Amino acid sequence: MPAQRTTITSERKRRLGRFTPIAGHDGPPRRTRVRAVTMHRMFGRRRDGTLAKVAPYRRMMPFLMRGRNESVVYFEQRLDLKKATTWIETRNTRTGQRATMFHLVLYALARVLYERPHLNRFIAGKRIFDRRGVFLTFAAKKAFRDDAPLATVKRGFAKDESFDAMVAALTTDIKVAKSDAISKVDKELGFFLKLPGFILSPAVSLLRWLDARGLAPKALIGDDPMYTSAFVANLGSLGIDAAYHHLYEYGNCPLFVTVGRIDATTHEVVIKYSYDERVEDGFYAATALGLLRTWIEDPESWIDAARS
Repeated sequence: MPAQRTTITSERKRRLGRFTPIAGHDGPPRRTRVRAVTMHRMFGRRRDGTLAKVAPYRRMMPFLMRGRNESVVYFEQRLDLKKATTWIETRNTRTGQRATMFHLVLYALARVLYERPHLNRFIAGKRIFDRRGVFLTFAAKKAFRDDAPLATVKRGFAKDESFDAMVAALTTDIKVAKSDAISKVDKELGFFLKLPGFILSPAVSLLRWLDARGLAPKALIGDDPMYTSAFVANLGSLGIDAAYHHLYEYGNCPLFVTVGRIDATTHEVVIKYSYDERVEDGFYAATALGLLRTWIEDPESWIDAARS
């Protein structure tokens, strides 16, 4: 007697949800789960962020202003570092560490990104995401020569990390970056640059396409310095004044910060910011920078207070 075929009604299909019958099976459908990871990522889920809840007009902005440099806003701050300089010198004498003003800028900026999380958003695939974690990228010359390469460091900053722990860890990170050791990013670049141009160009385009849909491999973007909360350049360490820097269209970094040289007479420093206004409006950014000013100019008021 031939087996009776089971008819799946529309209602039963609805109740089955993501379960589907196995091809070639005539009986009742086996409840085989269909993985939906890819579709979820294409419609708002990413490894490095979650879809932000924003007002309709802000959701529309990435469609109207398609690139970061089309959306860039510039800020400038002049900070008085008299208190901060004294605090760092006293602290270094007490601890034996060699903290610098750049350490303080990085630490304060990371804290501001936790306190004002809308600045830690990014644009991908014309959508706005809240970043998972706070990451800062900076570059350092391996040697003071014109032909010396730049060493780029991308580092995650934990919310509860102490200033002392950050200084110790960052000192190690910089020492490794300036050594002759080949970084993971340099190895990846070396591999891709071996490809001929007619293959490399579409490969980069494919990575951009995958990234816009949340499908880029974590192995490629996890350590990529352009996938970061902010890129910070310490131009003052080279004796250069702060300058406005463009934003990179590659990656998802919405903020570029340059720190100038410290005036030996006035103990002032100029910091300049290039900021993708699609992630949040200028007023929000300005109030965040006001908080950053307070914390850099008077570190004792919050770093020592938190420790005690």
